[in-house]
Amino acid sequence: MRLSPLLRLLILTQLAFNIGFFAVLPFLSEHLGQGIGMAGWLVGFVLGLRTFSQQGLFVVGGALADRYGIRPVVLAGCALRIAGFAWLGHAASTATVIGAVLLIGFAAALFSPAVESEVARQAVVWEEQGNGTRTRVLALFTVAGQAGAFVGPLLGGLLLSVDFQLVCLAGAGIFVLVLAGHAWLLPQHIPGRERVRAKGGVRILLRNRRFLALCSAYGAYLLAYNQLYLALPDEVERATGSQTALAWLFALSSLLVVTAQLPVTRRVGDRLALRRSMVAGLLLISAGFAVVALARPAGWTGYAGLLPAAGFVVLLTFGQMLVAPVARAWVPDLAEEGRLGLYTGALSSVSGLIVLVGSALTGTLLDSGLPATVPWLVLAAVPLAAIAVLPRRA
Repeated sequence: MRLSPLLRLLILTQLAFNIGFFAVLPFLSEHLGQGIGMAGWLVGFVLGLRTFSQQGLFVVGGALADRYGIRPVVLAGCALRIAGFAWLGHAASTATVIGAVLLIGFAAALFSPAVESEVARQAVVWEEQGNGTRTRVLALFTVAGQAGAFVGPLLGGLLLSVDFQLVCLAGAGIFVLVLAGHAWLLPQHIPGRERVRAKGGVRILLRNRRFLALCSAYGAYLLAYNQLYLALPDEVERATGSQTALAWLFALSSLLVVTAQLPVTRRVGDRLALRRSMVAGLLLISAGFAVVALARPAGWTGYAGLLPAAGFVVLLTFGQMLVAPVARAWVPDLAEEGRLGLYTGALSSVSGLIVLVGSALTGTLLDSGLPATVPWLVLAAVPLAAIAVLPRRA
């Protein structure tokens, strides 16, 4: 793929962001509970605050990128992430931990929508120049992010043998490098991107029914994807008596994305319209839940019991490969002129709210005492509902 220097920089940015972030995040829960001694409910509350301060405020970061350009927003986000990680490494009380995680989350709410919106805009330019479909660029962006999510925990786990403070300082150090690189390489003004001075973009966004339909469908997809962290651990625990195999299933998902995302996009995504590609991905995700639902009555355990879970992970991951790049590729067609950052941020914020509410309902469903098949069948219906609400035309 012949990419412009700016696209290469932004895609490498996503790789670096995720290495730095996932070097710390997987170990935060245990640190809060075992290292600081927080109660379980308080650990969950702190992690929820981090998610809210990030996903919930993406729309703010996107709007700021539209108004001031991506360079100052990305640089400010990197600086805040450095401060947040350094603070977290030294935080020893509930108040200081909450302050640090809020800062870490808000930092991502600044730089992520700025980078994602510019990648989407540059992907459209790349497509208009006859290089191929925009989904190829966004698929590569997804691969970079997943590669970072795979490498980050390996780095963090290695440093955790010393202590958690070193893990945080290493995460901060990565963002120091990102900040320095962007201060040097990111252009002051990007051709074709005009800053928006007028207000009122949110009101128009809320009246954009096709975009809100895409947000709803994408939120349903994210809710299904988040079952990797909610329903899947319960299934692995039931089948094997521990969650040891969970790490291998997560690694399987990451490796599939890194190795298969671009071929899947080239052979399937490029041949289907945006809506049809999302429909195909959502059907695969629904089939993944159905595999576990159909296998549960057999009550398999041990290695045999892991087969449905592995099938779920594989189908979910291939569905993700079709849905995630296409959703981002669709946003430029639905956003009003000059508001791509706002709309990119809103996609994450609205879908994040759906996941927040849906996860609470899913947790209640899994603990309801219903027959084991029922929760998985209900979850299989979520991607089907997403298909029903998708915009009818791309």
